[in-house]
Amino acid sequence: MNETSYLEIRDYRNRQIPEVSLDHFKLNRLHDEIMKRVIHLSINQIVVKNGPPPCPFSFFIMGSAGRSEQSIWSDQDHGIIYQETNPDTQVYFLQLGKEISEGLYQAGYDYCDGGVMSSNPMWCKSLFEWEQQLMNWILDSSWESIRHLLIFIDGRSLFGEPEYIDKLKTLVYQTVHKEHLISKVLGNTMFVKRGINILGNLLVETHGPFAGSLNLKEIGLFPYVNAVRLLAIHENMLETSTLSRLDRLENNILPSSEKELYKGHLVTLLNYRLLFGNHTNYESGHFLSIQTLTKKQKRELKDIIRNGAVFYRLVRKLLEKDD
Repeated sequence: MNETSYLEIRDYRNRQIPEVSLDHFKLNRLHDEIMKRVIHLSINQIVVKNGPPPCPFSFFIMGSAGRSEQSIWSDQDHGIIYQETNPDTQVYFLQLGKEISEGLYQAGYDYCDGGVMSSNPMWCKSLFEWEQQLMNWILDSSWESIRHLLIFIDGRSLFGEPEYIDKLKTLVYQTVHKEHLISKVLGNTMFVKRGINILGNLLVETHGPFAGSLNLKEIGLFPYVNAVRLLAIHENMLETSTLSRLDRLENNILPSSEKELYKGHLVTLLNYRLLFGNHTNYESGHFLSIQTLTKKQKRELKDIIRNGAVFYRLVRKLLEKDD
């Protein structure tokens, strides 16, 4: 990590991506490495301007990065948890969050349209303030508050003190169970976009720049990701990747044969995205041109989409019964 500019890190990314572009696991390890390089350089930049960090902290990532499910391109979803609660400390870490956000952008990661970044005071708080915010989200239980909560649940520490986010997640789980809020969480993720019509054909985009392509993110991945996240909340899991969460599930929740089936389906979807996706930019990376698939691959994709919808309905029934 000897880079002196974010553009050097971008050059490193451009050189390394082709070597891992067809291997989901290697690709996500590279994303982690690139983001860590940006974080180290950002901290150095802020130290020169404002001195060393005033207290211990954690920089954590969420979304597909938090779940280690990024594609070639990815946007930013991250936050900061720091130890001390005072205005000067907040100013310092907001400046650090802004520096990291700008650095990640220069290194090839789009800004988050929804502002889920550590440059935003909502996602950059002291440990105590985070506890208050999370409790407010839970007790408010509006659609927007639950959405923020679900984003946070996929967070994992990439730099600093990992126990901070673990402590906060544990608090969230305890409160969700105490207040019987699983039904509220279910309501936020109840919609599953149809991927197959009544004739058994894949439903592709009918207009716009991706006409003729399948939204693999919403139709293929989301039913698995959302269902397993719900089970992670139900089972108080600190793991963030969908695959590791499936591994952790007890057999009385999901039999091992079904776990292996769904893990295989998820890996196939992630591989299809790399093999056949349009990787021009972040948005295009979510779409798959079905014209590139063989008849056998289309059948496999249909089976995976059907099983994803079935899996999600089973999880809903399980959690509704328990709640």
